[in-house]
Amino acid sequence: MATVTAELGSGTDVAIDIRQFSWAADEPESAGGTNTGPTPYEILLGSLAACIGVTLRVYANHKGIPLEGASVTLTFDRIHADDCDDCDERADGRIERIRSEVIIRGDFDEAQRVRLTQVAQRCPVHKSLANGVHISDSVSFE
Repeated sequence: MATVTAELGSGTDVAIDIRQFSWAADEPESAGGTNTGPTPYEILLGSLAACIGVTLRVYANHKGIPLEGASVTLTFDRIHADDCDDCDERADGRIERIRSEVIIRGDFDEAQRVRLTQVAQRCPVHKSLANGVHISDSVSFE
């Protein structure tokens, strides 16, 4: 289980803590923020990119595959459903989409290439985002 706490500052800046790690989130100035950290969507993409990389490394180490490294580039956008050939249309006609480009470096045989491709698409965060996550909300006031 993972637990994250976040504290909203005086503007759109948010201090985030998990275990012994702290970081910030904010919105760019163009969106009314002060640009003191990445946006929540950028953090989400960072989580997915990190998960893909870590999952590839753990799998390769476990199987003795000579993985030299991997680069992950993710892009988030909202498009009209008509502009997406492989998306299910939502009621409002808009689709939130993450496009992923993973470049895997190393000397692999064809079976390793096939398996690493599968592993890159099946990291735990990827599965959660692709399958949807149930969120149980609780809001209270001081």
